Amino acid sequence: MNTPLIFDGHNDALLKQFEGGRAARSAFSTGNEHHIDVPKAKAGGFGGGFFAIWVPSPMDEDGIFEQMMQPEYDIPRPSAVDQGFALGVAMKQARMLADLESDGALKICTSVADIAKTMQSGTMAAIMHMEGAEPIDRDLDALHVLYRAGLRSLGLVWSRPTIFAEGVPFRYPSTGDTGPGLSPAGFDLVRECNALGIMLDMSHLNEKGFWDVVETSDAPIVATHSNAYEICPHARNLTDDQFRTIGQSGGMVGLNFATGFLRPDGQMKAEVALETMLRHLDHMIKLAGEDHVGLGSDFDGAMVPEAIGDISGLPNLRAAMVAHGYDEALMEKLCYRNWLALLERTWKL
Repeated sequence: MNTPLIFDGHNDALLKQFEGGRAARSAFSTGNEHHIDVPKAKAGGFGGGFFAIWVPSPMDEDGIFEQMMQPEYDIPRPSAVDQGFALGVAMKQARMLADLESDGALKICTSVADIAKTMQSGTMAAIMHMEGAEPIDRDLDALHVLYRAGLRSLGLVWSRPTIFAEGVPFRYPSTGDTGPGLSPAGFDLVRECNALGIMLDMSHLNEKGFWDVVETSDAPIVATHSNAYEICPHARNLTDDQFRTIGQSGGMVGLNFATGFLRPDGQMKAEVALETMLRHLDHMIKLAGEDHVGLGSDFDGAMVPEAIGDISGLPNLRAAMVAHGYDEALMEKLCYRNWLALLERTWKL
Protein backbone atom coordinates (compact mmCIF):
# COMPACT_ATOMS: atom_id res chain seq x y z
CA MET A 1 0.00 0.00 0.00
CA ASN A 2 2.16 2.89 -1.27
CA THR A 3 -0.52 5.56 -1.69
CA PRO A 4 -1.33 8.22 -0.73
CA LEU A 5 2.15 9.64 -1.13
CA ILE A 6 3.78 10.71 2.14
CA PHE A 7 5.23 14.18 2.61
CA ASP A 8 7.29 14.01 5.75
CA GLY A 9 8.01 16.67 8.36
CA HIS A 10 11.63 15.75 9.16
CA ASN A 11 14.56 13.66 7.97
CA ASP A 12 18.34 13.70 8.43
CA ALA A 13 19.40 12.35 5.04
CA LEU A 14 21.80 15.28 4.61
CA LEU A 15 23.67 14.17 7.74
CA LYS A 16 24.31 10.83 6.05
CA GLN A 17 25.53 12.71 2.97
CA PHE A 18 27.82 14.81 5.17
CA GLU A 19 29.23 11.73 6.91
CA GLY A 20 29.59 9.67 3.75
CA GLY A 21 31.17 12.12 1.31
CA ARG A 22 31.20 11.60 -2.46
CA ALA A 23 30.23 7.93 -2.29
CA ALA A 24 27.08 8.82 -0.37
CA ARG A 25 25.97 11.16 -3.16
CA SER A 26 25.90 8.48 -5.86
CA ALA A 27 24.44 5.87 -3.51
CA PHE A 28 21.48 8.14 -2.72
CA SER A 29 20.29 7.67 -6.32
CA THR A 30 21.17 3.99 -6.72
CA GLY A 31 20.53 2.61 -3.22
CA ASN A 32 22.25 2.95 0.15
CA GLU A 33 22.28 1.38 3.62
CA HIS A 34 20.37 4.23 5.24
CA HIS A 35 16.68 5.00 5.66
CA ILE A 36 16.29 7.19 2.57
CA ASP A 37 17.34 6.78 -1.06
CA VAL A 38 15.60 7.00 -4.43
CA PRO A 39 14.77 3.29 -4.87
CA LYS A 40 13.34 3.03 -1.35
CA ALA A 41 11.32 6.22 -1.91
CA LYS A 42 9.68 4.75 -4.99
CA ALA A 43 8.96 1.47 -3.19
CA GLY A 44 7.48 3.20 -0.14
CA GLY A 45 5.53 5.99 -1.78
CA PHE A 46 7.72 8.67 -0.19
CA GLY A 47 6.96 11.95 -1.93
CA GLY A 48 9.49 14.09 -0.05
CA GLY A 49 9.61 16.35 2.94
CA PHE A 50 11.76 18.60 5.12
CA PHE A 51 15.47 17.82 4.61
CA ALA A 52 17.32 19.01 7.71
CA ILE A 53 20.65 20.80 7.79
CA TRP A 54 22.11 19.87 11.17
CA VAL A 55 25.50 20.60 12.74
CA PRO A 56 26.71 17.53 14.67
CA SER A 57 28.10 17.81 18.18
CA PRO A 58 31.01 15.63 19.34
CA MET A 59 29.07 12.75 20.88
CA ASP A 60 29.37 9.07 21.66
CA GLU A 61 26.25 8.04 19.79
CA ASP A 62 26.52 4.39 20.81
CA GLY A 63 26.81 5.47 24.43
CA ILE A 64 23.76 7.70 24.13
CA PHE A 65 21.70 4.90 22.59
CA GLU A 66 22.80 2.57 25.39
CA GLN A 67 21.70 5.11 28.01
CA MET A 68 18.35 5.55 26.23
CA MET A 69 17.67 1.84 26.67
CA GLN A 70 17.64 2.24 30.47
CA PRO A 71 14.45 2.69 32.57
CA GLU A 72 15.50 6.29 33.33
CA TYR A 73 18.14 8.57 31.83
CA ASP A 74 19.28 12.18 31.83
CA ILE A 75 21.85 12.75 29.10
CA PRO A 76 23.74 16.05 29.41
CA ARG A 77 23.16 18.43 26.55
CA PRO A 78 26.16 19.10 24.30
CA SER A 79 27.79 22.52 24.57
CA ALA A 80 26.92 25.40 22.28
CA VAL A 81 28.50 25.33 18.82
CA ASP A 82 30.56 28.22 17.42
CA GLN A 83 28.58 30.20 14.83
CA GLY A 84 31.38 30.41 12.28
CA PHE A 85 32.04 26.67 12.43
CA ALA A 86 28.32 25.92 12.23
CA LEU A 87 27.88 28.14 9.18
CA GLY A 88 30.65 26.26 7.38
CA VAL A 89 28.95 22.92 8.07
CA ALA A 90 25.58 24.31 7.00
CA MET A 91 27.05 25.52 3.71
CA LYS A 92 28.47 22.07 2.99
CA GLN A 93 25.12 20.39 3.67
CA ALA A 94 23.21 22.97 1.61
CA ARG A 95 25.64 22.26 -1.25
CA MET A 96 24.99 18.53 -0.83
CA LEU A 97 21.24 19.11 -1.13
CA ALA A 98 21.86 21.14 -4.28
CA ASP A 99 24.07 18.34 -5.65
CA LEU A 100 21.27 15.81 -5.13
CA GLU A 101 18.99 18.14 -7.06
CA SER A 102 21.56 18.33 -9.88
CA ASP A 103 21.58 14.52 -9.95
CA GLY A 104 17.79 14.46 -10.42
CA ALA A 105 17.33 12.61 -7.12
CA LEU A 106 15.10 15.36 -5.69
CA LYS A 107 13.98 18.93 -6.29
CA ILE A 108 14.34 21.79 -3.82
CA CYS A 109 10.92 23.47 -3.54
CA THR A 110 10.01 26.92 -2.25
CA SER A 111 6.30 26.98 -3.10
CA VAL A 112 3.41 24.61 -2.43
CA ALA A 113 2.60 24.48 -6.13
CA ASP A 114 6.15 23.34 -6.80
CA ILE A 115 5.90 20.64 -4.11
CA ALA A 116 2.67 19.28 -5.56
CA LYS A 117 4.01 19.30 -9.12
CA THR A 118 7.25 17.61 -8.08
CA MET A 119 5.49 14.88 -6.12
CA GLN A 120 3.18 14.19 -9.05
CA SER A 121 6.20 13.84 -11.32
CA GLY A 122 7.61 11.03 -9.19
CA THR A 123 10.59 13.04 -7.92
CA MET A 124 11.15 13.69 -4.22
CA ALA A 125 10.17 17.24 -3.21
CA ALA A 126 12.64 18.72 -0.71
CA ILE A 127 12.24 21.67 1.64
CA MET A 128 15.53 23.09 2.89
CA HIS A 129 15.16 23.05 6.67
CA MET A 130 17.67 23.91 9.40
CA GLU A 131 17.54 22.00 12.71
CA GLY A 132 19.11 24.40 15.18
CA ALA A 133 19.95 28.02 14.38
CA GLU A 134 23.67 27.82 15.27
CA PRO A 135 24.70 28.96 11.74
CA ILE A 136 22.68 32.20 12.14
CA ASP A 137 24.54 35.26 13.44
CA ARG A 138 23.10 37.82 15.88
CA ASP A 139 22.58 40.38 13.08
CA LEU A 140 20.65 37.75 11.05
CA ASP A 141 22.71 38.36 7.91
CA ALA A 142 23.16 34.62 7.36
CA LEU A 143 19.39 34.12 7.69
CA HIS A 144 18.74 36.39 4.72
CA VAL A 145 21.45 34.79 2.59
CA LEU A 146 20.21 31.29 3.39
CA TYR A 147 16.65 32.36 2.61
CA ARG A 148 17.82 33.45 -0.85
CA ALA A 149 19.47 30.02 -1.19
CA GLY A 150 16.16 28.27 -0.49
CA LEU A 151 15.85 27.98 3.31
CA ARG A 152 12.14 27.91 4.17
CA SER A 153 12.01 26.21 7.58
CA LEU A 154 14.04 26.75 10.75
CA GLY A 155 14.22 25.22 14.20
CA LEU A 156 15.60 27.67 16.76
CA VAL A 157 17.39 24.83 18.55
CA TRP A 158 18.40 21.23 18.51
CA SER A 159 18.90 19.73 21.99
CA ARG A 160 21.63 22.20 23.00
CA PRO A 161 21.71 25.95 23.68
CA THR A 162 22.00 28.62 20.99
CA ILE A 163 22.17 32.40 21.28
CA PHE A 164 18.44 32.35 20.55
CA ALA A 165 16.98 29.71 22.90
CA GLU A 166 17.60 26.44 24.74
CA GLY A 167 16.82 22.92 23.64
CA VAL A 168 15.55 20.16 25.88
CA PRO A 169 17.90 17.36 26.99
CA PHE A 170 17.30 13.73 26.19
CA ARG A 171 15.72 13.00 29.55
CA TYR A 172 13.15 10.41 30.67
CA PRO A 173 10.95 10.86 32.55
CA SER A 174 10.77 14.63 32.27
CA THR A 175 8.59 17.45 31.08
CA GLY A 176 9.92 19.95 28.56
CA ASP A 177 10.09 22.63 31.26
CA THR A 178 13.88 22.47 31.50
CA GLY A 179 15.18 26.02 31.28
CA PRO A 180 14.61 29.67 30.33
CA GLY A 181 12.74 30.91 27.28
CA LEU A 182 13.87 32.91 24.27
CA SER A 183 16.74 35.36 24.54
CA PRO A 184 16.34 38.90 23.13
CA ALA A 185 18.06 37.59 19.99
CA GLY A 186 15.52 34.77 19.86
CA PHE A 187 12.59 37.17 19.83
CA ASP A 188 14.27 39.07 16.99
CA LEU A 189 14.80 35.85 15.04
CA VAL A 190 11.14 34.86 15.41
CA ARG A 191 9.96 38.23 14.12
CA GLU A 192 12.40 38.16 11.18
CA CYS A 193 11.32 34.64 10.19
CA ASN A 194 7.72 35.83 10.29
CA ALA A 195 8.57 38.72 8.00
CA LEU A 196 10.34 36.46 5.50
CA GLY A 197 7.80 33.66 5.67
CA ILE A 198 10.24 31.10 7.06
CA MET A 199 8.38 28.39 8.98
CA LEU A 200 9.47 28.04 12.62
CA ASP A 201 9.83 24.57 14.12
CA MET A 202 9.24 24.03 17.86
CA SER A 203 10.62 20.48 18.06
CA HIS A 204 13.56 20.31 20.52
CA LEU A 205 12.62 23.73 21.99
CA ASN A 206 11.93 23.77 25.72
CA GLU A 207 8.50 24.59 27.10
CA LYS A 208 9.19 28.20 28.08
CA GLY A 209 10.64 28.86 24.64
CA PHE A 210 7.56 27.31 23.05
CA TRP A 211 5.22 29.68 24.88
CA ASP A 212 7.47 32.66 24.07
CA VAL A 213 7.12 31.84 20.37
CA VAL A 214 3.36 31.48 20.77
CA GLU A 215 3.18 34.96 22.28
CA THR A 216 5.48 36.54 19.68
CA SER A 217 4.87 34.82 16.34
CA ASP A 218 2.14 35.78 13.90
CA ALA A 219 2.48 32.43 12.08
CA PRO A 220 1.03 28.98 12.79
CA ILE A 221 2.84 27.04 15.51
CA VAL A 222 4.59 23.94 14.17
CA ALA A 223 6.44 20.99 15.72
CA THR A 224 7.75 18.94 12.81
CA HIS A 225 8.69 15.78 14.74
CA SER A 226 7.26 15.52 18.26
CA ASN A 227 5.00 13.08 20.10
CA ALA A 228 2.54 12.98 23.01
CA TYR A 229 3.88 13.43 26.54
CA GLU A 230 0.71 11.79 27.94
CA ILE A 231 1.74 8.53 26.25
CA CYS A 232 5.53 8.83 26.54
CA PRO A 233 6.62 11.27 29.29
CA HIS A 234 9.85 12.36 27.60
CA ALA A 235 11.28 15.89 27.62
CA ARG A 236 11.11 15.86 23.80
CA ASN A 237 7.36 15.33 23.72
CA LEU A 238 4.50 17.84 23.87
CA THR A 239 1.79 18.38 26.47
CA ASP A 240 -1.92 18.44 25.79
CA ASP A 241 -1.97 22.24 26.14
CA GLN A 242 0.73 22.51 23.50
CA PHE A 243 -1.25 20.32 21.08
CA ARG A 244 -4.38 22.41 21.62
CA THR A 245 -2.41 25.58 20.98
CA ILE A 246 -0.91 24.16 17.79
CA GLY A 247 -4.37 23.37 16.48
CA GLN A 248 -5.84 26.71 17.51
CA SER A 249 -3.02 28.54 15.73
CA GLY A 250 -3.63 26.68 12.48
CA GLY A 251 -0.32 24.88 12.93
CA MET A 252 0.95 21.31 12.61
CA VAL A 253 2.59 18.50 14.53
CA GLY A 254 4.35 15.59 12.84
CA LEU A 255 4.47 12.14 14.42
CA ASN A 256 8.09 11.31 15.26
CA PHE A 257 9.03 7.68 14.49
CA ALA A 258 11.97 7.71 16.96
CA THR A 259 11.20 4.79 19.22
CA GLY A 260 12.36 6.46 22.45
CA PHE A 261 9.68 9.13 21.99
CA LEU A 262 6.99 6.57 21.09
CA ARG A 263 7.34 3.86 23.72
CA PRO A 264 5.64 4.57 27.06
CA ASP A 265 8.85 3.43 28.80
CA GLY A 266 10.96 5.96 26.84
CA GLN A 267 13.45 3.32 25.72
CA MET A 268 15.14 3.58 22.32
CA LYS A 269 14.41 0.03 21.22
CA ALA A 270 13.20 -1.08 17.80
CA GLU A 271 10.40 -3.22 19.22
CA VAL A 272 7.46 -0.83 18.85
CA ALA A 273 4.05 -1.99 17.71
CA LEU A 274 2.43 0.11 15.01
CA GLU A 275 -0.53 0.38 17.38
CA THR A 276 1.66 2.54 19.63
CA MET A 277 2.18 4.99 16.77
CA LEU A 278 -1.58 5.04 16.20
CA ARG A 279 -2.15 5.84 19.90
CA HIS A 280 0.01 8.94 19.47
CA LEU A 281 -1.78 9.91 16.25
CA ASP A 282 -5.20 9.49 17.87
CA HIS A 283 -4.13 11.64 20.80
CA MET A 284 -2.79 14.39 18.55
CA ILE A 285 -5.90 14.36 16.36
CA LYS A 286 -8.16 14.55 19.40
CA LEU A 287 -6.37 17.63 20.77
CA ALA A 288 -5.00 19.51 17.74
CA GLY A 289 -7.62 18.41 15.22
CA GLU A 290 -7.39 16.23 12.13
CA ASP A 291 -6.33 19.18 9.95
CA HIS A 292 -3.23 19.80 12.06
CA VAL A 293 -1.49 16.42 12.31
CA GLY A 294 0.92 14.69 9.93
CA LEU A 295 4.08 12.59 9.91
CA GLY A 296 7.57 13.73 10.93
CA SER A 297 9.59 10.55 10.80
CA ASP A 298 13.16 11.54 11.78
CA PHE A 299 14.40 8.98 9.23
CA ASP A 300 18.20 8.78 9.13
CA GLY A 301 18.33 10.54 12.49
CA ALA A 302 16.88 7.97 14.89
CA MET A 303 16.00 4.34 15.51
CA VAL A 304 12.56 3.69 14.00
CA PRO A 305 10.16 0.79 14.63
CA GLU A 306 11.32 -2.50 13.17
CA ALA A 307 7.91 -2.89 11.50
CA ILE A 308 8.86 0.08 9.27
CA GLY A 309 12.66 -0.08 9.07
CA ASP A 310 13.12 2.58 6.38
CA ILE A 311 10.99 4.48 3.88
CA SER A 312 10.34 1.33 1.86
CA GLY A 313 8.41 0.12 4.93
CA LEU A 314 5.91 3.00 4.90
CA PRO A 315 3.23 0.79 3.29
CA ASN A 316 3.09 -1.13 6.59
CA LEU A 317 2.20 2.07 8.45
CA ARG A 318 -0.44 3.02 5.87
CA ALA A 319 -2.03 -0.41 6.12
CA ALA A 320 -2.16 -0.13 9.92
CA MET A 321 -3.74 3.33 9.69
CA VAL A 322 -6.46 2.05 7.35
CA ALA A 323 -7.11 -1.03 9.49
CA HIS A 324 -7.39 1.31 12.47
CA GLY A 325 -10.31 3.07 10.77
CA TYR A 326 -8.77 6.13 9.11
CA ASP A 327 -10.83 6.78 5.99
CA GLU A 328 -9.52 7.96 2.61
CA ALA A 329 -9.96 11.66 3.34
CA LEU A 330 -8.15 11.44 6.69
CA MET A 331 -5.37 9.33 5.17
CA GLU A 332 -4.69 12.01 2.57
CA LYS A 333 -4.63 14.71 5.24
CA LEU A 334 -2.23 12.84 7.49
CA CYS A 335 0.03 11.66 4.67
CA TYR A 336 0.51 14.94 2.81
CA ARG A 337 -2.41 17.37 2.49
CA ASN A 338 -2.08 18.87 5.98
CA TRP A 339 1.59 19.72 5.46
CA LEU A 340 0.90 21.41 2.15
CA ALA A 341 -2.02 23.37 3.61
CA LEU A 342 0.15 24.46 6.55
CA LEU A 343 2.81 25.79 4.19
CA GLU A 344 0.16 27.71 2.24
CA ARG A 345 -0.74 29.43 5.52
CA THR A 346 2.89 30.09 6.48
CA TRP A 347 5.08 30.91 3.48
CA LYS A 348 5.08 34.39 2.00
CA LEU A 349 6.01 34.34 -1.69
